Amino acid sequence: MSDKNKKRLVKIIIASVVFIPLLILEHLKLLPESRIAVFIMFLLPYLIVGHSVIQKALSNIKKGDVFDENFLMLIATLGAFAVGEYPEAAAVMLFYQIGELFEGIAVGKSRAAVSEMMNIAPEYANLETDGKTEKVDPDDVPVDSVILVRPGEKIPLDGEVIEGTSSLDTSALTGESLPRSVSAGDSVHSGCINLQGLLRIRTTKEYDDSTVARILELVENASTKKARIENFITRFARYYTPVVTILALLLALTGPLIFGGGIMKWLLRACTFLVVSCPCALVISVPLGFFGGIGAASKKGVLIKGSNYLEILANTDVIVFDKTGTLTEGVFRIRDLNCAEGVSSDELHRVAAHAESISDHPVALSVTSSYKAGIDPHSVKDGKEIPGKGIQAVYQGSDILVGNETLMKDNNIVYTPADSAGTAIYVSKDRQFLGSIIIADSIKENAAQALSSIKASGIKKVVMLTGDRPESAQDVARELKIDETHASLLPQDKVAKVEELLKELPEKRYLAFVGDGINDAPVLSRADVGIAMGAMGSDAAIEAADVVLMHDDIGKLRSVIRISRKTMAIVRENIVFSLAVKLIVLILSAIGLANMWAAVFADVGVAVLAISNSMRTLRTR
Repeated sequence: MSDKNKKRLVKIIIASVVFIPLLILEHLKLLPESRIAVFIMFLLPYLIVGHSVIQKALSNIKKGDVFDENFLMLIATLGAFAVGEYPEAAAVMLFYQIGELFEGIAVGKSRAAVSEMMNIAPEYANLETDGKTEKVDPDDVPVDSVILVRPGEKIPLDGEVIEGTSSLDTSALTGESLPRSVSAGDSVHSGCINLQGLLRIRTTKEYDDSTVARILELVENASTKKARIENFITRFARYYTPVVTILALLLALTGPLIFGGGIMKWLLRACTFLVVSCPCALVISVPLGFFGGIGAASKKGVLIKGSNYLEILANTDVIVFDKTGTLTEGVFRIRDLNCAEGVSSDELHRVAAHAESISDHPVALSVTSSYKAGIDPHSVKDGKEIPGKGIQAVYQGSDILVGNETLMKDNNIVYTPADSAGTAIYVSKDRQFLGSIIIADSIKENAAQALSSIKASGIKKVVMLTGDRPESAQDVARELKIDETHASLLPQDKVAKVEELLKELPEKRYLAFVGDGINDAPVLSRADVGIAMGAMGSDAAIEAADVVLMHDDIGKLRSVIRISRKTMAIVRENIVFSLAVKLIVLILSAIGLANMWAAVFADVGVAVLAISNSMRTLRTR
């Protein structure tokens, strides 16, 4: 419990110790007959528990921010004192503060869920300089420095292991419980905990650019992007509070004139009306529900950049997937070498491997890494990548083209189309076709089960977009039972296809795009909500996406959808329940059928119930 809540609890206990005996004595009619004496008796617990509310109300009035819950509580309780309802005045303030305490505890729990993500921030780095080690602030460690990370310590900056072997706890970043083994040559990310051996790491980024810093910035800014319902509640409260204050004033002034009964009777009704009208339940429970949803997602290694994206996910009908690296492993292996007449498999592989050596694309890496004779970098000149098509280079004085069918057609190369499953790479030398290389990529182990569960959760259509050949795309689509597939797409074609799909959606229904976040930044930005997978350490993913799955696990999408829909259901329940109860009790108080105690329930009771309901977002399984 925070210090603020502890202080509030102490005041509530002291005020209750004074108030409850007074209430019993008043009920037994054992209090003095002097109204002034009784007033002072009940004023004491009122001031003990309510002086902070009075101070806030007066401070806000000075600032010009008059109409808030503190103002409503002050006016209502002072009115109750004015008409002689001393126990009710003290009770309203006491129960209001109990509600505030409950709210503070609930907010603390909700923040704790997100704070677990904030705890990944490293406090220091062991910087190695001239054989000596000193603790320094991670901000003070330059790129290309050597740091030591001992067992039990957090890795403070992104880098590469240069010495040592260990296991890393990555759960704070990814939600993945199994440790990750690392050794020399492996990249590591800040925020992970070293579980076993001593690691020497060469830093590759400054702290401000590291994985942990980017994630913390993302989490801190999440509350600035509000859902439409949150914005509605904020606007609603801005107009609602002045309106009910004016209505209460009219009730007090016009009631005696129209219906009779005396000013004191109608002033008490107006005060009851004000207590009931306090919008605490809505103003607190709705943002708290969204915050809880974001906290529940962060526990699973899913970062949501704002509650507006939770709202969109809850109303998503279509999910579009990139293929390579998202539904498939993204690890390519050569399956076949189809040589043209007179061309040996070694020549085909050698020419392709040297040309592809200028690229770090997964397909290119599969070709170069599998060529065991080695690459001579000096033999390749004037190499350039042609986006979405392939490679053009000069190898041993010959013009080489390595890429897809589009590249062959653009250069008028007569080629033999490949008919086997997989990604086909066509190779030409001095405009003569040498053959094709078939690269195969395996589907992720849990992809079929994950897509099945996503559909079962209510997603109406699953679409796959890929730059791969139609034959390869259809093989994957059949195995994963994907509803719609579009192949041979360039990056700009993917954006155009997403725009087509967006136009087909009904109003207030949305489309999500799931990609690796590196090559798919334009599509991630164009979708209603962009989801980047396996983004730990990827600046491009964290920057471009609205939702970031830190671990490369497509199954987490179902959890995100469940969390978003549960959050929205809870938020709507709170709105309907709060408004319904308040409306009923407001009407009853206006006609004199609800007293101040009913008003306390309609305010504090409803707030407590709504806040309790909001806390269910943290318990999403």
